[in-house]
Amino acid sequence: MFDLDRIEEIWVTIVRNKVRSLLTAFGVFWGIFMLVIMSGAGNGLKRGAYKYIDGFANNSCFIGVSRTSLPYKGLQKGREWNIRNKDLKILKDSVPGIQHLSPILWADVINNNVVNGSKTGSYQVRGVLPNYAEIERQTMPFGRPFNEIDSDNKRKVCIIGTKVYEELFRDDENPLNREIRVNGVYFQVIGVTVGISDVDIGGKLENTILVPLTTLQQITNKGDVIQSLAVTSLPSISINDIEDKIKMELKKINSIHPDDLQAVWSTNLEKEFLLFSNLFDGIAILVWIIGSGTLFAGVIGVSNIMLVTVRERTKEIGIRRALGASPKTIIVQIMMESLSLTALAGIPGLCTGVYVLYLGNIFWFQHLENVYFSNPMISFDTALVSIIILLISGLLAGTIPAMRALSIKAIDAIREE
Repeated sequence: MFDLDRIEEIWVTIVRNKVRSLLTAFGVFWGIFMLVIMSGAGNGLKRGAYKYIDGFANNSCFIGVSRTSLPYKGLQKGREWNIRNKDLKILKDSVPGIQHLSPILWADVINNNVVNGSKTGSYQVRGVLPNYAEIERQTMPFGRPFNEIDSDNKRKVCIIGTKVYEELFRDDENPLNREIRVNGVYFQVIGVTVGISDVDIGGKLENTILVPLTTLQQITNKGDVIQSLAVTSLPSISINDIEDKIKMELKKINSIHPDDLQAVWSTNLEKEFLLFSNLFDGIAILVWIIGSGTLFAGVIGVSNIMLVTVRERTKEIGIRRALGASPKTIIVQIMMESLSLTALAGIPGLCTGVYVLYLGNIFWFQHLENVYFSNPMISFDTALVSIIILLISGLLAGTIPAMRALSIKAIDAIREE
């Protein structure tokens, strides 16, 4: 005759163990899944931010002029001043470590200042030297950059941004060698350019017309005036040192008080890069702390369920010990079961996390514009480290249950009902 109460008790125990195992496995699955998602999101944010500032040399700075705020040597505050062509040689001779020094001059922006046939538009006009391309990197779908001959001969040539090209020319029209009127002067188009970076320092290149600095100085009757400088340092020297020395030298040349903080402004991209780097290093550490904590909670569950398993298999373990099973065999069995449970739950969590990031990148993030979030994926190294952490955690989770199984005495286990 069947003992219905005993059968019911067995089924309840089986179901309870299965549910407990599934919940524990889900805890490990969720822990590694969240670690992957958060790490991928952190990488996407980092790539998006660096994409925003990518294109400018990370050892560069921009230095410009403003009104003085302090009187000095009999000169009143509020005085306007300008950098001059002659200052460039003084700076190169007196400030060691400069790699590229490119002056910049802007023309006055007027309404519909650029004309191509019947099409007009209002665009910024910027005068630069050929070496400016070494500081703000750019791509050129058509044509060529400036060269020294253009600059030395003050040629009336220009490079137009992609937006300027799209608005002033037909889609199938070749802009090269065409003449456009810029601020009343005809220039020959020698190239079309677009900036790599989204950083806006004095205007984006796609909305700008670049002309040789010497040409712009001549046609605007500004003589040798320069409004700002773009500077990069040698790789072995920090731009911070170069920046301070240039500013002090400019103040000395132009009789500006050394403590005048307003007269010379600067934008240091090396500091911006360092700020981003420190920020995302902190985010990465925080992600690993939170993700590892979530994974650790799942591993604690594995350890607990293995302790329950050992307790329920006390009689089995005792019999094996009585039949001559070595302590090593018992330990290996428990730890391998713990490792298997952790791996079977964690590896699918890792794969699911990677797949979710992949789908998000394909169907959503790639279609977003002006969002500083790009390619939220984890690297192979991160995935490998995650798996190693997972496996080590599985082994550690089985350590305490294995020690508990080893402490079971054969005679006591055999007596257990």
